[in-house]
Amino acid sequence: MLTQLGIYAMHAIARLPLPLVRALGFVLGRLIHLLAARRRHVVATNIRLCFPQLPAARQRGLVIGTFVHFAQAWLDRSWLWHGNAARVRSRLRIVGAVAELDVLQPLVLFAPHFVGLDAGWTALTQQTSGRTFSSIFTRQRNVLIDKWILAGRRRFGTTRLFERREGAKAIVGALRDGQALYLLPDMNFGPQESVFVPFYGVPTATLTSLSRFARLGRARVVPVVTRMTAQGYEVQILPAWSAFPGPDPVADAATMNQRLQAYIDTMPDQYYWVHRRFKSRPPGEPPAY
Repeated sequence: MLTQLGIYAMHAIARLPLPLVRALGFVLGRLIHLLAARRRHVVATNIRLCFPQLPAARQRGLVIGTFVHFAQAWLDRSWLWHGNAARVRSRLRIVGAVAELDVLQPLVLFAPHFVGLDAGWTALTQQTSGRTFSSIFTRQRNVLIDKWILAGRRRFGTTRLFERREGAKAIVGALRDGQALYLLPDMNFGPQESVFVPFYGVPTATLTSLSRFARLGRARVVPVVTRMTAQGYEVQILPAWSAFPGPDPVADAATMNQRLQAYIDTMPDQYYWVHRRFKSRPPGEPPAY
Protein backbone atom coordinates (compact mmCIF):
# COMPACT_ATOMS: atom_id res chain seq x y z
CA MET A 1 0.00 0.00 0.00
CA LEU A 2 2.74 2.47 0.96
CA THR A 3 4.66 1.67 -2.22
CA GLN A 4 1.63 2.30 -4.42
CA LEU A 5 0.93 5.57 -2.60
CA GLY A 6 4.52 6.61 -3.23
CA ILE A 7 4.14 5.98 -6.95
CA TYR A 8 0.88 7.97 -6.98
CA ALA A 9 2.76 10.79 -5.25
CA MET A 10 5.40 10.75 -7.99
CA HIS A 11 2.65 11.09 -10.61
CA ALA A 12 1.40 14.16 -8.74
CA ILE A 13 4.88 15.69 -8.28
CA ALA A 14 5.47 15.36 -12.04
CA ARG A 15 3.00 18.20 -12.63
CA LEU A 16 4.78 20.68 -10.35
CA PRO A 17 7.15 23.40 -11.58
CA LEU A 18 10.78 22.30 -11.45
CA PRO A 19 11.83 24.86 -8.77
CA LEU A 20 9.16 23.47 -6.46
CA VAL A 21 10.27 19.88 -7.13
CA ARG A 22 13.83 20.87 -6.32
CA ALA A 23 12.71 22.68 -3.14
CA LEU A 24 10.91 19.53 -1.99
CA GLY A 25 14.06 17.56 -2.76
CA PHE A 26 16.14 19.99 -0.72
CA VAL A 27 13.91 19.50 2.33
CA LEU A 28 13.81 15.73 1.82
CA GLY A 29 17.59 15.55 1.45
CA ARG A 30 18.22 17.50 4.63
CA LEU A 31 15.75 15.26 6.45
CA ILE A 32 17.43 12.07 5.22
CA HIS A 33 20.81 13.50 6.20
CA LEU A 34 19.48 14.14 9.69
CA LEU A 35 17.75 10.77 10.20
CA ALA A 36 19.81 8.22 8.24
CA ALA A 37 22.79 7.94 10.59
CA ARG A 38 24.29 4.81 9.02
CA ARG A 39 24.12 6.17 5.50
CA ARG A 40 25.44 9.53 6.69
CA HIS A 41 28.44 7.66 8.11
CA VAL A 42 29.01 5.95 4.74
CA VAL A 43 28.91 9.25 2.83
CA ALA A 44 31.13 11.03 5.36
CA THR A 45 33.66 8.18 5.23
CA ASN A 46 33.74 8.23 1.43
CA ILE A 47 34.26 12.00 1.38
CA ARG A 48 36.99 11.82 4.03
CA LEU A 49 38.88 9.07 2.19
CA CYS A 50 38.66 10.76 -1.20
CA PHE A 51 39.14 14.39 -0.17
CA PRO A 52 41.38 14.32 2.92
CA GLN A 53 42.93 17.64 1.90
CA LEU A 54 39.64 19.52 2.32
CA PRO A 55 38.83 21.33 5.57
CA ALA A 56 36.32 19.60 7.83
CA ALA A 57 33.66 22.26 7.13
CA ARG A 58 33.99 21.71 3.38
CA GLN A 59 33.72 17.93 3.85
CA ARG A 60 30.54 18.38 5.90
CA GLY A 61 29.15 20.59 3.14
CA LEU A 62 29.81 17.89 0.56
CA VAL A 63 28.05 15.32 2.74
CA ILE A 64 24.95 17.51 3.03
CA GLY A 65 25.08 18.36 -0.67
CA THR A 66 25.24 14.66 -1.55
CA PHE A 67 22.00 13.95 0.32
CA VAL A 68 20.26 17.01 -1.15
CA HIS A 69 21.22 16.18 -4.74
CA PHE A 70 20.35 12.51 -4.21
CA ALA A 71 16.85 13.43 -2.99
CA GLN A 72 16.32 16.03 -5.73
CA ALA A 73 17.32 13.54 -8.41
CA TRP A 74 14.98 10.93 -6.95
CA LEU A 75 12.02 13.33 -7.10
CA ASP A 76 13.06 14.37 -10.62
CA ARG A 77 12.23 10.84 -11.70
CA SER A 78 8.60 11.94 -11.27
CA TRP A 79 8.68 14.13 -14.36
CA LEU A 80 11.27 12.02 -16.17
CA TRP A 81 8.96 8.99 -16.03
CA HIS A 82 5.51 10.59 -15.84
CA GLY A 83 5.79 14.16 -17.11
CA ASN A 84 4.66 15.49 -20.45
CA ALA A 85 7.14 14.43 -23.16
CA ALA A 86 7.65 18.00 -24.36
CA ARG A 87 8.38 19.15 -20.81
CA VAL A 88 10.88 16.32 -20.35
CA ARG A 89 12.65 17.29 -23.57
CA SER A 90 12.82 20.95 -22.55
CA ARG A 91 14.60 20.05 -19.29
CA LEU A 92 17.22 17.75 -20.81
CA ARG A 93 20.07 19.16 -22.89
CA ILE A 94 22.65 17.03 -24.69
CA VAL A 95 25.94 18.84 -25.29
CA GLY A 96 29.52 18.10 -26.28
CA ALA A 97 30.74 15.55 -28.81
CA VAL A 98 27.23 14.57 -29.92
CA ALA A 99 28.58 13.32 -33.26
CA GLU A 100 30.08 10.36 -31.39
CA LEU A 101 26.55 8.96 -31.11
CA ASP A 102 25.96 9.16 -34.87
CA VAL A 103 28.69 6.67 -35.79
CA LEU A 104 26.78 3.43 -36.24
CA GLN A 105 29.31 1.02 -34.81
CA PRO A 106 29.48 -0.76 -31.44
CA LEU A 107 29.52 1.80 -28.66
CA VAL A 108 29.96 1.50 -24.88
CA LEU A 109 28.79 4.62 -23.06
CA PHE A 110 30.71 5.00 -19.80
CA ALA A 111 28.02 6.52 -17.54
CA PRO A 112 29.36 7.03 -14.00
CA HIS A 113 27.07 7.08 -11.00
CA PHE A 114 26.23 10.74 -10.82
CA VAL A 115 22.78 11.50 -9.44
CA GLY A 116 21.56 12.36 -12.95
CA LEU A 117 22.20 8.89 -14.38
CA ASP A 118 18.50 8.28 -15.17
CA ALA A 119 18.19 11.75 -16.70
CA GLY A 120 21.13 10.96 -18.99
CA TRP A 121 19.51 7.69 -20.08
CA THR A 122 16.17 9.42 -20.68
CA ALA A 123 17.79 12.19 -22.74
CA LEU A 124 19.63 9.72 -24.96
CA THR A 125 16.64 7.45 -25.53
CA GLN A 126 14.24 10.35 -26.14
CA GLN A 127 16.41 12.65 -28.26
CA THR A 128 18.63 10.27 -30.24
CA SER A 129 17.11 8.45 -33.19
CA GLY A 130 18.32 5.51 -35.22
CA ARG A 131 20.03 3.59 -32.42
CA THR A 132 18.97 1.06 -29.83
CA PHE A 133 20.22 1.72 -26.30
CA SER A 134 20.81 -1.09 -23.85
CA SER A 135 21.79 -1.22 -20.20
CA ILE A 136 22.16 -3.66 -17.32
CA PHE A 137 19.91 -3.66 -14.27
CA THR A 138 19.57 -5.43 -10.94
CA ARG A 139 16.16 -6.65 -9.81
CA GLN A 140 14.59 -4.80 -6.87
CA ARG A 141 13.25 -6.77 -3.94
CA ASN A 142 9.90 -4.97 -4.18
CA VAL A 143 8.12 -6.22 -7.32
CA LEU A 144 6.03 -3.06 -7.69
CA ILE A 145 9.09 -0.79 -7.47
CA ASP A 146 10.89 -3.05 -9.94
CA LYS A 147 8.09 -2.72 -12.50
CA TRP A 148 7.88 1.03 -11.97
CA ILE A 149 11.59 1.58 -12.53
CA LEU A 150 11.71 -0.63 -15.62
CA ALA A 151 8.67 1.10 -17.12
CA GLY A 152 10.31 4.49 -16.55
CA ARG A 153 13.54 3.43 -18.22
CA ARG A 154 11.67 1.95 -21.19
CA ARG A 155 9.53 5.06 -21.69
CA PHE A 156 11.27 6.48 -24.77
CA GLY A 157 13.03 5.14 -27.82
CA THR A 158 14.12 1.61 -28.59
CA THR A 159 15.68 0.08 -25.51
CA ARG A 160 16.85 -3.25 -24.21
CA LEU A 161 17.46 -3.90 -20.52
CA PHE A 162 19.57 -6.89 -19.51
CA GLU A 163 19.21 -8.38 -16.06
CA ARG A 164 22.66 -8.67 -14.46
CA ARG A 165 22.42 -12.43 -14.02
CA GLU A 166 21.84 -12.98 -17.75
CA GLY A 167 25.59 -12.91 -18.27
CA ALA A 168 27.81 -11.29 -20.87
CA LYS A 169 27.00 -13.29 -24.01
CA ALA A 170 23.73 -11.53 -24.85
CA ILE A 171 25.19 -8.11 -24.06
CA VAL A 172 28.20 -8.66 -26.32
CA GLY A 173 25.89 -9.88 -29.08
CA ALA A 174 23.82 -6.71 -28.79
CA LEU A 175 26.96 -4.58 -28.95
CA ARG A 176 28.15 -6.31 -32.11
CA ASP A 177 24.72 -5.67 -33.62
CA GLY A 178 25.35 -1.93 -33.19
CA GLN A 179 23.47 -1.25 -29.96
CA ALA A 180 24.88 1.35 -27.57
CA LEU A 181 25.52 -0.05 -24.09
CA TYR A 182 24.90 2.48 -21.28
CA LEU A 183 27.28 1.01 -18.72
CA LEU A 184 27.69 2.01 -15.06
CA PRO A 185 30.75 0.03 -13.92
CA ASP A 186 31.87 2.26 -11.01
CA MET A 187 30.30 0.16 -8.25
CA ASN A 188 31.61 -2.36 -5.74
CA PHE A 189 30.27 -5.86 -6.47
CA GLY A 190 32.84 -7.60 -4.30
CA PRO A 191 36.43 -8.72 -4.83
CA GLN A 192 35.44 -11.82 -6.83
CA GLU A 193 34.41 -9.70 -9.83
CA SER A 194 36.98 -6.94 -9.39
CA VAL A 195 40.62 -5.91 -9.26
CA PHE A 196 42.11 -3.55 -6.69
CA VAL A 197 43.34 -0.33 -8.28
CA PRO A 198 43.59 3.24 -6.93
CA PHE A 199 40.54 5.48 -6.68
CA TYR A 200 41.49 8.79 -5.11
CA GLY A 201 44.61 7.03 -3.87
CA VAL A 202 42.65 4.30 -2.06
CA PRO A 203 42.99 0.67 -3.28
CA THR A 204 39.44 0.03 -4.49
CA ALA A 205 37.66 -3.06 -5.80
CA THR A 206 36.95 -2.04 -9.40
CA LEU A 207 35.05 -3.88 -12.11
CA THR A 208 36.87 -4.60 -15.38
CA SER A 209 33.61 -4.75 -17.34
CA LEU A 210 34.21 -1.49 -19.23
CA SER A 211 37.31 -2.74 -21.01
CA ARG A 212 35.95 -6.29 -21.24
CA PHE A 213 32.76 -5.30 -23.05
CA ALA A 214 34.64 -2.87 -25.27
CA ARG A 215 37.11 -5.58 -26.24
CA LEU A 216 34.56 -8.37 -26.78
CA GLY A 217 32.10 -6.08 -28.54
CA ARG A 218 34.81 -4.38 -30.63
CA ALA A 219 33.36 -1.12 -29.37
CA ARG A 220 34.53 2.44 -28.78
CA VAL A 221 34.19 3.86 -25.25
CA VAL A 222 32.46 7.24 -25.01
CA PRO A 223 31.94 8.87 -21.59
CA VAL A 224 28.54 10.38 -20.75
CA VAL A 225 28.56 12.72 -17.74
CA THR A 226 25.20 14.08 -16.57
CA ARG A 227 25.06 17.24 -14.46
CA MET A 228 22.03 18.54 -12.53
CA THR A 229 21.32 22.19 -13.34
CA ALA A 230 18.68 24.73 -12.34
CA GLN A 231 16.96 24.11 -15.68
CA GLY A 232 17.04 20.30 -15.44
CA TYR A 233 20.06 18.32 -16.61
CA GLU A 234 22.98 18.76 -18.97
CA VAL A 235 24.14 15.52 -20.57
CA GLN A 236 27.72 15.92 -21.76
CA ILE A 237 29.04 13.56 -24.41
CA LEU A 238 32.84 13.43 -24.26
CA PRO A 239 35.17 12.30 -27.07
CA ALA A 240 35.81 8.58 -27.40
CA TRP A 241 38.80 7.32 -25.45
CA SER A 242 41.81 6.53 -27.61
CA ALA A 243 43.91 3.40 -27.07
CA PHE A 244 41.24 1.90 -24.85
CA PRO A 245 40.96 -0.90 -24.05
CA GLY A 246 44.62 -1.78 -23.79
CA PRO A 247 46.25 -5.19 -23.36
CA ASP A 248 46.00 -5.16 -19.55
CA PRO A 249 42.53 -5.10 -17.92
CA VAL A 250 44.03 -4.03 -14.57
CA ALA A 251 45.66 -1.01 -16.18
CA ASP A 252 42.37 -0.26 -17.95
CA ALA A 253 40.51 -0.30 -14.61
CA ALA A 254 43.08 2.11 -13.16
CA THR A 255 42.65 4.39 -16.19
CA MET A 256 38.87 4.33 -15.75
CA ASN A 257 39.15 5.36 -12.10
CA GLN A 258 41.66 8.09 -12.88
CA ARG A 259 39.41 9.64 -15.52
CA LEU A 260 36.36 9.21 -13.32
CA GLN A 261 38.11 11.25 -10.63
CA ALA A 262 38.50 14.13 -13.07
CA TYR A 263 34.75 14.05 -13.79
CA ILE A 264 33.87 13.88 -10.09
CA ASP A 265 36.14 16.81 -9.23
CA THR A 266 33.94 19.10 -11.34
CA MET A 267 30.84 18.32 -9.20
CA PRO A 268 31.80 16.22 -6.16
CA ASP A 269 28.45 16.54 -4.36
CA GLN A 270 26.59 15.07 -7.35
CA TYR A 271 28.38 11.74 -7.20
CA TYR A 272 26.76 8.64 -5.69
CA TRP A 273 28.67 8.67 -2.40
CA VAL A 274 25.77 6.89 -0.67
CA HIS A 275 27.21 3.65 -2.07
CA ARG A 276 29.71 1.74 0.08
CA ARG A 277 32.43 2.06 -2.53
CA PHE A 278 35.17 0.84 -0.19
CA LYS A 279 33.34 -2.06 1.48
CA SER A 280 35.76 -4.58 -0.10
CA ARG A 281 39.31 -4.21 1.16
CA PRO A 282 42.57 -5.82 0.09
CA PRO A 283 43.73 -8.70 2.32
CA GLY A 284 44.99 -7.45 5.66
CA GLU A 285 43.43 -3.98 5.48
CA PRO A 286 40.85 -2.92 8.10
CA PRO A 287 37.21 -2.24 7.13
CA ALA A 288 36.57 1.26 5.80
CA TYR A 289 33.22 1.72 7.53
